[in-house]
Amino acid sequence: MRYFHTMNILLQNWKFPPFNLIHTEDYEPAIRAAIEEAGRNVEAIATSTEEPTFENTVEALETASRRLDRISAIMMNLNECCTSDELQEVVLRLEPEMTRFSMRVMTDHRLYERVKVVSEHSEYSEDPEKRTLLDNTLKSFVRHGVALPEAECEQYKRNEEELSELKLRFSQNALADLNEWNLHLTKEEDLEGLPEAVRTAAREEATHRGLDGWVFTLAAPSYIPFMTYSDRRDLREKMYRAYGGIGNNGNEHDNNEVIRRIVKLRAKQAQLLGYDTYCDYVLEDRMVQSLPNLRRFMDNLKAAVLPAAKKDLEEVGASNSWDFSYLAEKLKQQRYSFDSEALRPYFPLDAVREGIFGLYGRLYGLHFEEDFSVPVYHEEVHVYRVSDGEREMGLLYLDMHPRPSKRSGAWMTEFRGQYGSVRPQIQVVCNFSKPTADTPSLLRFSEVETFMHEMGHAMHGMLSDVQYESLSGTNVKRDFVEMPSQVMENWCYEPEFLATFACHWQTGEPLPTEYIDKIRSAQNHLAGWLCLRQLNLGYTDIAFHTVHDGSVIGKAEEVEAKAMTNLLPRVPGCCTVTNFSHIFGGGYASGYYGYKWAEVLDADIFSRFKHDGIFNLKTAATFRREILSRGGTEHPAVLFRRFMGREPDNKALLKRMNVFVKPNDQSQDA
Repeated sequence: MRYFHTMNILLQNWKFPPFNLIHTEDYEPAIRAAIEEAGRNVEAIATSTEEPTFENTVEALETASRRLDRISAIMMNLNECCTSDELQEVVLRLEPEMTRFSMRVMTDHRLYERVKVVSEHSEYSEDPEKRTLLDNTLKSFVRHGVALPEAECEQYKRNEEELSELKLRFSQNALADLNEWNLHLTKEEDLEGLPEAVRTAAREEATHRGLDGWVFTLAAPSYIPFMTYSDRRDLREKMYRAYGGIGNNGNEHDNNEVIRRIVKLRAKQAQLLGYDTYCDYVLEDRMVQSLPNLRRFMDNLKAAVLPAAKKDLEEVGASNSWDFSYLAEKLKQQRYSFDSEALRPYFPLDAVREGIFGLYGRLYGLHFEEDFSVPVYHEEVHVYRVSDGEREMGLLYLDMHPRPSKRSGAWMTEFRGQYGSVRPQIQVVCNFSKPTADTPSLLRFSEVETFMHEMGHAMHGMLSDVQYESLSGTNVKRDFVEMPSQVMENWCYEPEFLATFACHWQTGEPLPTEYIDKIRSAQNHLAGWLCLRQLNLGYTDIAFHTVHDGSVIGKAEEVEAKAMTNLLPRVPGCCTVTNFSHIFGGGYASGYYGYKWAEVLDADIFSRFKHDGIFNLKTAATFRREILSRGGTEHPAVLFRRFMGREPDNKALLKRMNVFVKPNDQSQDA
């Protein structure tokens, strides 16, 4: 067994993930060996006869499972973006084991008592980072049930193991449903209204599948343009119902029972810990602090935007959901002479990437150099070494296009976080339109925003400069984590920035000034409607996580229907949450409101950049020093106040959205 371990590439020391040498069968023995190693490290801490100190207890716990963290990061990240049936089976077996180990650590009274002794030493209160790590460690023990009676503690641990498996099943079911359905068209007249680039991509998809004609899928680069441009209302309805049915089809991939079980277990976990609901449990450790505060924030924002949302719907004139995107695009073209497809030739992916790199170079002095020597897990992945002129900042992996092995959406994650002098290895994953035989990958403007958003997360991680990995980069309170990414989206509407990269991929012609004017004019197109949509998702999240017994809830679409303010008729069989990985497959449960909460902060912060100049180096340096570099070492409210010199103000957001309300109706400041 020892010989096998030494031969396993995952158990060797490497500078970066050795993707070219990893085989699926390596994960299981490697993870189990790493759990054993971490277990020995933890046991040594628990049985130490030395007086507990920050170094021999809190810091030691921080590093005890580092090898396990590294290996599991590779396995879990690839399961999201380059999975296989074999890898999914391995992850399903190992995830409960990793959760079991984690729970064994977090419910170990010996460790808890040592951390409590350390917490009584006042000298750590003088170092904000050490104080935060100490407080977080102590809080984590309590919030994982260490203080529960033995029987309840054991139940809590069993529930956590099951939850870890259920979250995986949810995501796997959604991916399977998405991949199983497609729309195969063979008649030219079925393509009415679709731009040539969309037709070309569909034709190549059909060829790839060995079919004649055109194939459209439920992946975003295929689904969104079809719903936006197809003149065929009957086919739009077909596509809409298929997408809305993901995880809700009553087949082997149906997520209704998975959701019911997740909700029931989360409610039970919260109650075991003494909270009324799971939402109460989560929000206690967020900026918003409590459910009443959250409801007040959301209700006031909803009151401000609901009239605008109703007006938006009236102007679009849609009577069914599958008509909305199509008619909204027609209205945008009519109102602003704005054609989203006409912009795509000015946003080739490579140019957008270089434009974003250039922005971070201009603001923070960063340099991005592609490194072809670093192994990748798929041929579409590109790796860049990032430096700031003084030192190497880390590795950036970019994975940009959809494939059957990748879940939908866009996200940033890490193979390794920053700590001390160790630099991070960060991954950005998107599902952007693929290049065709005749054209490069040409992005919709919304995809440019998405790229900018995820790079905001990536640079939050890349510019981190803290001592402890669990406090680095994006390891901040969940309702603050979206702020650094959302603030970067603002640059997409600035002519000075667009002029640095937006050129026609064939002629090299800069994006015409009138197009930039149209982008800015259309910035608030349907802002009320889109804000209400985000709030609806947040309300739905809350609805599932304020129940006391998940077994009594009906089908997911019924809960969703009651939670949302439905301005369009509900479509039977269509459901958002059965494909809502943020709250049932990821880490946003009871936290999806965070996008709107962070939007108040991002609009406010960008107002300073606008005042000082969007390329102002002093402002950028302050933002880097006071927020981006600090990770979760201090409370985000402290970081915000340090940068802005005051508490948050929602006026900048309402101004950006062009939503004006009476003074006595002003929504609660975040």
